[in-house]
Amino acid sequence: MAPERCHFHLGTCRDPEWGERFCKQSHYVYLANSSGIKVGITRGNQLPTRWIDQGAVQALPILKVSERRWSGLVERVIGQHVSDKTNWRTMLKGQTDQLDLIAERDRLLALCADELAALEQEHDTQFEHLSDSEVLEINYPVLNYPSKVSSHNLDKTPEVEGVLQGIKGQYLILDTGVINIRKFTAYRVEFSAV
Repeated sequence: MAPERCHFHLGTCRDPEWGERFCKQSHYVYLANSSGIKVGITRGNQLPTRWIDQGAVQALPILKVSERRWSGLVERVIGQHVSDKTNWRTMLKGQTDQLDLIAERDRLLALCADELAALEQEHDTQFEHLSDSEVLEINYPVLNYPSKVSSHNLDKTPEVEGVLQGIKGQYLILDTGVINIRKFTAYRVEFSAV
């Protein structure tokens, strides 16, 4: 469910216990550089795991909000100016340019200041600006990035062979293509190395 559509506060949540555990805890709004700048949200206990999972080479938390719903509303405001998605093919080519995320944070927060202030006023809440946060630089164990990204699908080709070139985000990079490991989480897979 999109966090901005959370209806826990209305008392209509189908699983109030889940809502208490996940919706009613603080969340972070962040900028990441995976395939270019993007905005995202996550719970505090998922930092920096969330960024590594996305294949981000840089990340910066910019705001802390008191609950999941606010994070989704803030993400939508900032998402009018930058993407909220990662281009996985670009990310896997390893050609992501370094960005000045501090300058991007300042630019975006200034650009969105009126809308963010209106959200705070409308919902009687306060967003914590994380102006002292530092940019996290993330490196991945990759020997060679593919020049053309093709992905393996275990549903179509149940046996895949190749030489492991690296791991980035959710992907194993082989010399024969990439595999999104998260996509096959519930699968029973046998692995052998020679």
